[in-house]
Amino acid sequence: MATERQLSRRSLLGAAGAGAAGLTASTAGTAAAATRTADVCVVGAGLAGLTAARDLVAAGTSVVVLEARDRVGGRVLNLSLANGGFTEGGGEFIGPTQDRIKALADSLGVATFATYNTGKNLLYKDGKKTPYATDGLLGSVPPIDAAGLANAAIVQATLDDLAKQIPVDAPWTAARADEWDRQTFETWLRANAVIPSAKFLFDVACTSVFSAEPRELSFLYVLFYIAAAGNASNPGTLERLTETAGGAQELRFVGGSQQVPIKLAATLGDRVVLNAPVRTITKSGSQYVVTADGTTVTARRVVVAVPPPIAARITYDPVLPAARDQLTQRLPMASVGKAIAIYDTPFWRADGLNGQVVSDSGVVSSTFDNSPPDASYGALMGFIEADEARRFDAASEAEVRAAVLKDYATYFGEKAASPSAFVLQRWNNETYTRGGPVAIAGPGVLTQYGPALRRPVGGIHWAGTETSTYWIGYMDGAVRSGERVAKEVLAAL
Repeated sequence: MATERQLSRRSLLGAAGAGAAGLTASTAGTAAAATRTADVCVVGAGLAGLTAARDLVAAGTSVVVLEARDRVGGRVLNLSLANGGFTEGGGEFIGPTQDRIKALADSLGVATFATYNTGKNLLYKDGKKTPYATDGLLGSVPPIDAAGLANAAIVQATLDDLAKQIPVDAPWTAARADEWDRQTFETWLRANAVIPSAKFLFDVACTSVFSAEPRELSFLYVLFYIAAAGNASNPGTLERLTETAGGAQELRFVGGSQQVPIKLAATLGDRVVLNAPVRTITKSGSQYVVTADGTTVTARRVVVAVPPPIAARITYDPVLPAARDQLTQRLPMASVGKAIAIYDTPFWRADGLNGQVVSDSGVVSSTFDNSPPDASYGALMGFIEADEARRFDAASEAEVRAAVLKDYATYFGEKAASPSAFVLQRWNNETYTRGGPVAIAGPGVLTQYGPALRRPVGGIHWAGTETSTYWIGYMDGAVRSGERVAKEVLAAL
């Protein structure tokens, strides 16, 4: 079970069980490497750090990557199953306009397959279960009352229109940035989603996308997130964030998403050092000394590619500028867990269901069919998010399992109450992440501190999905940030 590993979103040959350990000491350096020298030291072996390292090495630069965990991938993690299979405990899906993660996966030979989306979704609201088609006039919009649907359509169109006014490289410079950053998403929704059923839809969308409640988010940050759900040729839309077909949940990776960082790290060999949490980054003349457990690296430049709240736990000498430090104090991680129940077969498919639920109650209000492409076993994945994730942070795995399976039985019948296995990943309890899928901004953060998000501090550069201009919070954003920071460092060397 994941919890037996302290709950810390394949091997290179594709063995299903290797995801729990990720890249091992046989394919990477270990913390016993002692002292090393390089042009660049990269802190963090998630997709951002590994992508930066790849591009720097390709340009002829010497690199050492220090990773705190005993695996690579960061917020991307495969969890081993007792049946010899695996499931994704962290970042999992990709979709249209997520060009950079797709290009990276293609270059590494990691294929994709369509997220199971055949059959009807389920709406569970006010104690009533309603199956509904996703290919009709309303698409995947749940069948709420007519007034709510009309209100929701207006709200969605308004959000998309406002998002078009956001410069993705500097949302704090938008003409109405101050106005939008003074209020929460909750405040804006109460004034605009005036029909309760419409408000319900956006509440669920918010927790599903951000793993945060509307009251926790700056409205400017929400508009930026929507604007970032695209690329240079395709403006971002809320629909692209929330949809399966045609949206951010359209595809999964054959072998699990952690295949991508594992194979990428393998191309770097012993440049990647595991079990090496970085403690201090000290400027010494024209160099930086990066001290990790068991390893010290001297480098000309440093790339910090971990979530902002985790980057803030490193000791810097000299201290960081106040704007950068204040920024990281104000970007907490959202709250998320994933609960996956394993069955002999994906039995819900025989009932004409695709495994996707939208619910107004329960610990799990959003689910997906996480079965493998050959359907050799069934897997129901549920997100535990925001208030519900925090409510269960201190609960035992048995308590979480009981609550989740109660929801699954409500949605899919009594068969769902008796899985053959159950795995749980609670990112809030993960030492080197402390939440997910992304660091979130409340009111006042972007306009006051946003410019410090990517601005280098001397020879220290910042990467990670939070620093991306497109697909912030997603695997694609992490890859984009790695590509951007590599160019930045090469220009400075």
